[in-house]
Amino acid sequence: LKGPPPFFLAFFPYFLQFQFFPSSSLSSFLLQEAEERRKEAQVRTAAAAVSVEMGCGSSCLTGAHGEKQHQHHGQRKFVSHQHQNSVSAAEAVAEDGGGGPGGGVPAFSEFSLADLKAATSGFSSDNIVSESGEKAPNMVYKGRLQNRRWIAVKKFTKVAWPDPKQFAEEAWGVGKLRHKRLANLIGYCCDGDERLLVAEYMPNDTLTKHLFHWENQTIEWAMRLRVAYYIAEALDYCNSEGRPLYHDLNAYRVLFDEDADPRLSCFGLMKNSRDGKSYSTNLAYTPPEYLRNGRVTSESVIFSFGTVLLDLLSGKHIPPTHALDMIRGKNILLLMDSHLEGKFSTEEATELVGLASRCLQYEPRERPNTTNLVAILAPLQTKSEVPSHVMLGIPKHEEAPPTPPRPLSPMGEACSRMDLTAIHQILVMTHYRDDEGTNELSFQEWTQQMRDTLEARKRGDFAFRDKDFKTAIDCYSQFIDVGTMDSPTVYARRSLCYLMCDQADAALRDAMQAQCVYPDWPTAFYMQAVALAKLNMPNDAADMLNEAAALEEKRQKGSGRRS
Repeated sequence: LKGPPPFFLAFFPYFLQFQFFPSSSLSSFLLQEAEERRKEAQVRTAAAAVSVEMGCGSSCLTGAHGEKQHQHHGQRKFVSHQHQNSVSAAEAVAEDGGGGPGGGVPAFSEFSLADLKAATSGFSSDNIVSESGEKAPNMVYKGRLQNRRWIAVKKFTKVAWPDPKQFAEEAWGVGKLRHKRLANLIGYCCDGDERLLVAEYMPNDTLTKHLFHWENQTIEWAMRLRVAYYIAEALDYCNSEGRPLYHDLNAYRVLFDEDADPRLSCFGLMKNSRDGKSYSTNLAYTPPEYLRNGRVTSESVIFSFGTVLLDLLSGKHIPPTHALDMIRGKNILLLMDSHLEGKFSTEEATELVGLASRCLQYEPRERPNTTNLVAILAPLQTKSEVPSHVMLGIPKHEEAPPTPPRPLSPMGEACSRMDLTAIHQILVMTHYRDDEGTNELSFQEWTQQMRDTLEARKRGDFAFRDKDFKTAIDCYSQFIDVGTMDSPTVYARRSLCYLMCDQADAALRDAMQAQCVYPDWPTAFYMQAVALAKLNMPNDAADMLNEAAALEEKRQKGSGRRS
């Protein structure tokens, strides 16, 4: 087996501080450290050696698989081999997605037609997510790859891009972009007459749906300002990367990701065909210069952004000329969405109306640029501490880590689905059979402390069985704090209790402690996978899932330390 994942070794030397300062936030620490490592990775090309060597009693942790273990009088001493991890700048950008923590965007690549057919169930009409359904000239499908990653596949008509080389070059140009405000392009396919683009899938619909066809609640004012700001950031990034042209920017192009944060679809960075129109919307919303010469410029994109601002202000489609007449007549309140019921700042609304007016100027040179957009919208951001999914009134979407290629046990399957109820049932059924041999106690320790220690664990077991997870945490903590026994099962059970109580950082800490006590235990790795997925670290979660599956496979072949 290979050594533990890079994140484990990188954070290991700091782990003890969390043992003695349990109030510390492990998740904040991990994200801060991850950000530092990303910055370092972008400027180094040489391998970074990570070496860990330390003594370990009941309160230490270690990277497991490459280690030699010694036991003497109930204590363990681990001597780790040296591990090296090399990350090039290109790999770091591809892995991170260019958008900070939680990017996890795969590098741009070519897909086979067979893979995309399998992902979309043969381009089934049930998977169409295009704005016009089957009537759309270039349909977009929802799909899922074998590694469980959701994707959006745009399928062009056969005559749209006759030259496969030209299509591939355009796709590669867009595929180099990586930003947290984009629904990034991750691949393409040229096979015979087929031309397809593959992008990140955004599970929470479009701005059109939330703004014009909402069911339970309209978009609140602060969220509308956030949408405008995030899309301005996306356009400014594209402009800075030499891709200033965006075709047919409208509310359909604004998508909401798993956290309900707004993102700009990457599909608009390519035309629908080599010689096709750049605008498919009503002529009333088309930049005037495009009507004159049929060309899209960076100023044309600003005009279209102005129409999106009108949508956000009014909650309906208003032709720009009509809106400008209302603005000139100082009928700003008539322009505002009545569904807001007056719950907006007049000062902020006036600022946004003024920006929309500037974007919609007839002369392109009189419009602001993308940097101006960001500078004007940034000070208007309020409720920055409130997650987007809360403001939109939708549940947070959580994605399970990708399934490893090897078969999984019931525990592995439950963890890959992030099915906490199934994990709980399995831990109840397996009881403490994996704890054999993890403790060596003196006779004195048995007689003086064992009764109280086992009583605390017993109370925890009853609470755990009855799904009283807070009580179970308290009882298991009493058992652990005594320090007489090291039980990997108790750590695993308390880890699940923390997950049930939405404390993923504490859950990860306990799962890592379970690995310290029992380095070859698949359950410890499975629990880390679930905790990492909850902490929005999907790549590390996938690594842990693979490690656990490999350990189980090793067990089944009879070469494990225990069977």
